[in-house]
Amino acid sequence: MDDAIWDLPVRGPLPAEPDPVLVAGLSRVSSATACAKLHGQGIRRTFVEGPRPIAPGQKIAGRVRTLQFMPQREDIASGLGQEYVERHTALWAVLEAIEPGDVLVVQAYGSAYTGCFGDMLVRYFKRRGGAGIVVDGRIRDLPRVSGVGLPIWCTGATPHYASQAELFPWAYDVPVAVGGTLALPGDLAVADDDGAVIVPRRRAQSVLDAAADHEQWERYSRARIEEGGALSDYYPLTPETRAEYERWRDVKESQ
Repeated sequence: MDDAIWDLPVRGPLPAEPDPVLVAGLSRVSSATACAKLHGQGIRRTFVEGPRPIAPGQKIAGRVRTLQFMPQREDIASGLGQEYVERHTALWAVLEAIEPGDVLVVQAYGSAYTGCFGDMLVRYFKRRGGAGIVVDGRIRDLPRVSGVGLPIWCTGATPHYASQAELFPWAYDVPVAVGGTLALPGDLAVADDDGAVIVPRRRAQSVLDAAADHEQWERYSRARIEEGGALSDYYPLTPETRAEYERWRDVKESQ
């Protein structure tokens, strides 16, 4: 690389593999609980605003790998060659680097004119073992992509290919900004019908520990409210109903 031209794609280091037990635990944690527990730890910007699931009932957790789109500048990179150019970009490169269980998190500025992924790329990502894609932008070939069965969160569909408009696949495994949230390679993503949340790698175990108790007492409270209990007694728990819950929990754990 000289002073004027960047060698593309830009690539960051491969992030460390997460503990599979930790990932399995987070797969049982809702995005709402993960977001709330991180907020309680002082981490306030974790929700990826914008992307929605393309199908209801999707749920994933996995190691974050990242893809960064940047504005096109024609003296460096142009999308005029369509896929023949894109095959030499970070878009193709990150797909070849995906490992089983990875969640690809994509910075695309919410662009309505950038189809970050289409049918062929999504199929290849799934074949590589990827768990899901969270893209702060759009996809194309929506009917075919929906039929692949891969969990995807995006802002909608577009007929455009990835570099047809104002953006170009620039870098992968680098920090990205998605929906107002910072995502680092090696973080953990948790996503479901409420949206996607980025869990900082070093906070993942504490989130899991806090979430286990939170979701258990919520199940207890839900059952009590369905039975006629007062909302003010059971959500959140009072000191008295917390003691009641702990007795119920102890009985459950002893069985």
